[in-house]
Amino acid sequence: MMMSTHDHDTRMHPFQCDVSGIELPTQFTFPFHYVPHRLCKLAARQVQRYVATRPEWRDELQAGKMLGVLVVQDEARQLGYLAAYSGNLCQRNDWDYFVPAVYDLLQPHGEFKQGEAAITSLNHEVGALEHDGLAQQCRQQVAALEAERDHALAAWRQRMQASKARRDSLRASGGLTASQEQQLIAESQFQKAELKRLKRHYAQLIAAPQERLRAHGARIEALKRRRKAMSEALQARIFRLFVVSNARGESKDLLQVFHDYYGHATLPPAGAGECCAPKLLQYAYRHALRPLCMAEFWHGKSPAGEVRHHGHYYPACLSKCRPLLSFMLQGLDVERNSLAQNSDEEPLKIAYDDPWIAVVDKPAGMLTMPGKLSDDSLLERARRQWPQATGPLVVHRLDQMTSGLVIIAKTKEVHKALQSQFATHSIKKRYIAIVDGEVEGDKGVIDLPLRPNVDDRPRQMVDPEHGKRALTRWQVIERKGGKTRIAFYPATGRTHQLRVHASHPAGLNTPIAGDMLYGTAASRLYLHAEQVTFTHPVTHKAVTVESKPQF
Repeated sequence: MMMSTHDHDTRMHPFQCDVSGIELPTQFTFPFHYVPHRLCKLAARQVQRYVATRPEWRDELQAGKMLGVLVVQDEARQLGYLAAYSGNLCQRNDWDYFVPAVYDLLQPHGEFKQGEAAITSLNHEVGALEHDGLAQQCRQQVAALEAERDHALAAWRQRMQASKARRDSLRASGGLTASQEQQLIAESQFQKAELKRLKRHYAQLIAAPQERLRAHGARIEALKRRRKAMSEALQARIFRLFVVSNARGESKDLLQVFHDYYGHATLPPAGAGECCAPKLLQYAYRHALRPLCMAEFWHGKSPAGEVRHHGHYYPACLSKCRPLLSFMLQGLDVERNSLAQNSDEEPLKIAYDDPWIAVVDKPAGMLTMPGKLSDDSLLERARRQWPQATGPLVVHRLDQMTSGLVIIAKTKEVHKALQSQFATHSIKKRYIAIVDGEVEGDKGVIDLPLRPNVDDRPRQMVDPEHGKRALTRWQVIERKGGKTRIAFYPATGRTHQLRVHASHPAGLNTPIAGDMLYGTAASRLYLHAEQVTFTHPVTHKAVTVESKPQF
């Protein structure tokens, strides 16, 4: 696992308290769902104490940033930790206390800065063209000529109508000679030809400023295409400079990592390689340090719309870090993914069953539908349980870490009827949760629109402009030991609705216990779908099914 040994490492910090009595972890942290090891918590507290002594960082850190720690041993088996921040800190990647970037984008004469300068120059050129007034001048000329044309054509058509009326009157009076009739015909033909000439005249006049406008726009679009091509090429070059290693001593650039993970060429998302976890692991490998455990925690205010609590620990992001860490952790003995379930475990608990419908009590940790992190799912088990059933079976979903009742339809017709009830919100559900704090008030309604966080799926965020409405009624059941047992009655069924509504400052501002994404990880998420009421599509009777939580 060890790679080349460098000189004495100044980025490895000793613990400031006696840790000799703390048992070392036997396996490395699974970064996407974990409970922080005690050593990580001690390291995180030291990092927080240290950053408090650096006033030049205060504003940026208070605005919110993810920090991370990696507990390591050196070749002499001395214990210590490394620290990192996501992105950059005060426009620098080279603060002595933290590990450096995998590739420093901020090097003044580096590839990124030079490429960025060329793109910035193009930006200025595009901006100058967009604001030089030529386009507006051409549009004004076109508008003025079109108005003049319309006035001239209207006047000429009015004259033609008067002439036609006079000709019609003369013809109606009779007695016209052949010569006079020819004169009337000639007059009509002349006026029609003159109308066409007027149209051609103004078309030629208008074409000149329109062509200048087109050429001006084409020049801007050509520059924008060039800028896009330069940006994509620069991004690809930078991703090739982001070279990461794993514990086997193998190395790949980001393009290779993402290609191998997805099985096809794909451009990594912006910011890939700049999170805490890859920085920490890369530094440890390069300096022959043995990684023991890792944790990432939020420092400062929560970003707008998101749920981040100061001092809380969070998993590595999926979109940027899952492909990277799937490679970088190779060669380490990593903890089992606690989200994965074994399909040979205990059979499904069936809370209700009839010839058309079943209601199953899903355990926490089981996926409702098949996914990347597990071969097991409620759907697969339902197919084995009711092999003669038709249709999609599962009528609705629960989050993987949420336990409780899920309705199974045994025929396509019943499935369609029950989904229609969900669509009209006529199916009623009650969830029981324990939240990490004492909730103010005894009941209320939370109305916060939600949408996916496209940069960090599957996390959701509050977005009043683009989010879909999410409505939750809640009622306190019990307050005990600094926690609150609470009942949720969701009127809508958005992804992570109850978890975000509980944790968001505009909601209860109290995360559900065990919520790794929006609160603090524990052995499980303390959220359970306790009751569901629906109208039976066949018997047309109201059916209520209950399942008490095991917490």
